[in-house]
Amino acid sequence: MVLRVACVGAGYFSQFHIGSWRRQARAELVGVCDRDLPKAQATGVPAFTDVAQMLNAVNPDILDLILPPSGHVDAIRTAIAYGDLQAIICQKPFCENLADAEAMAALADHAGIPLIIHENFRFQPWYRAIKKELDAGVIGDLQQVTFRLRPGDGQGPDAYLARQPYFQQMEKFLIHETGVHWIDTFRYLLGPPEAVYADLRRVNPVIAGEDAGYVIFDHAKGVRALFDGNRSLDHVADNTRRTMGEALIEGSKGTLTLKGDGSVHLRGFGAETERVVLAPDTFDGFGGDCTHALQSHVISGLIDAQPLENLATDYLNVIRVEQAIYRSAKIGQKVKV
Repeated sequence: MVLRVACVGAGYFSQFHIGSWRRQARAELVGVCDRDLPKAQATGVPAFTDVAQMLNAVNPDILDLILPPSGHVDAIRTAIAYGDLQAIICQKPFCENLADAEAMAALADHAGIPLIIHENFRFQPWYRAIKKELDAGVIGDLQQVTFRLRPGDGQGPDAYLARQPYFQQMEKFLIHETGVHWIDTFRYLLGPPEAVYADLRRVNPVIAGEDAGYVIFDHAKGVRALFDGNRSLDHVADNTRRTMGEALIEGSKGTLTLKGDGSVHLRGFGAETERVVLAPDTFDGFGGDCTHALQSHVISGLIDAQPLENLATDYLNVIRVEQAIYRSAKIGQKVKV
């Protein structure tokens, strides 16, 4: 069985979606839509500027929305109205606000069409390896997790202009655009948080929103997670966008360390040496090929009837946590989720 896939959006990040679909043995890319027709045409597949027209022309099984939040509602409504889809995939951040996200999740649920949020960081190979070790109890009782975001791409007046210039105008940036990845990743590793405390700030004055800060997450059984983000600082890596930082996962019997090369190391409690749990990443593209892993997961879900992760109704929790983070930063207090 081969699923027919159409994409909406031919901007910067679409290269990773489209490249993945072309490598899928059980999927065929049949159309790309973008308001800028030459961008869609450059993909080499049938190109369109109107979503409804593309849906009727190419009859896809999956519609992949590679759009900023402002385009989500209209595209999802059009896709639901078309009706003959097995699934919709939607890039994050999901919609512009919680009310729209809840409405779109409910609309898709009522139509019986799985709406999967393209939150791909949990599919990065290092987090899959860490999750496997945690589930096996290798580091004993988990006590705390720390991630230090250090992509080093946020300095100066030209920050982000070459790749995603709209970053500069986002009034909510570090958490809404970037930190949301770790809201979901912590949720994947630790379960949903119960409360958050945030201290956010702006380092680069050309950025409209915050680009640095700390967020502490309270998880079940007293576990704490710290997101320590600063887009102006870097870390040791040949490619600072591979992992975008470093992590420590600490328990009563040992510590797992994620390094900037994508490798994961285990050090037993009291030990001076480490063993390699996951070797350094060698993929040249984005994030350990996590886009391909997510899209492969969707194909397996649809064809092999495997459970799907990050359905929109479940992903609403991430948006609610994000809202709690911004409220905490505003009032200077811990906020329950």
